[in-house]
Amino acid sequence: RELKLRNYEPEDEELKKRKVPQAKPASVEEKVKDQLEAAKPEPIIDEVDLANLAPRKPDWDLKRDVAKKLEKLEKRTQRAIAELIRELLKGQEEELASAVGSAKQEGSDSD
Repeated sequence: RELKLRNYEPEDEELKKRKVPQAKPASVEEKVKDQLEAAKPEPIIDEVDLANLAPRKPDWDLKRDVAKKLEKLEKRTQRAIAELIRELLKGQEEELASAVGSAKQEGSDSD
């Protein structure tokens, strides 16, 4: 192995030959500039649309909170309407059947 002296100042001439020269710090300015330019976000929107900057309506949070409950109620309402329609149609079928039955009885009387 060869002896390398970095921090030690030798007095002997033979050892002075083995001394490593002082390292100079590398210039990092170019690397830093490149990194800073790469990190800059590009502007996405050139013009500002004033309609998007308008404040929200005062009740937007209430609508957001109630939306889930309204979905459940809407489903229940649709079921109830369908059930009422079925009952109404069933009632009309019974009336129709009774009307047909009475028409048959009247027809049998005339024979």
